[in-house]
Amino acid sequence: QVQLVESGGSLVQAGGSLRLSCAASGSIFSIAIMGWYRQSSGKQRELVAAITSGGSANYADSVKGRFTISRDNAKNTVYLQMNSLKPEDTAVYYCNLRYSFTTTDAWGQGTLVTVSS
Repeated sequence: QVQLVESGGSLVQAGGSLRLSCAASGSIFSIAIMGWYRQSSGKQRELVAAITSGGSANYADSVKGRFTISRDNAKNTVYLQMNSLKPEDTAVYYCNLRYSFTTTDAWGQGTLVTVSS
């Protein structure tokens, strides 16, 4: 029922910036917890950032101070602003949606971010 469409992934130089977007449909977006995850080659998918319906955000230690998650409920969209990108940020980034009352997750298909050195 829920569909997540991600965009914004690209190839960038180290130190550069990107903004990822995730548009949600088929959901009650305003009450959903939204998150960004990433998975690089040979590694497990990890949480990058998450934001609650009330706007509280948390980040992985590796991206604190560099990435910012935000949401626009009017547009049913969550964003990930990525600054000071490092080669180790290279990964497929996935958008995630869930509600507090269920363990079921909805995932986007992913968008590739490649940071060159």
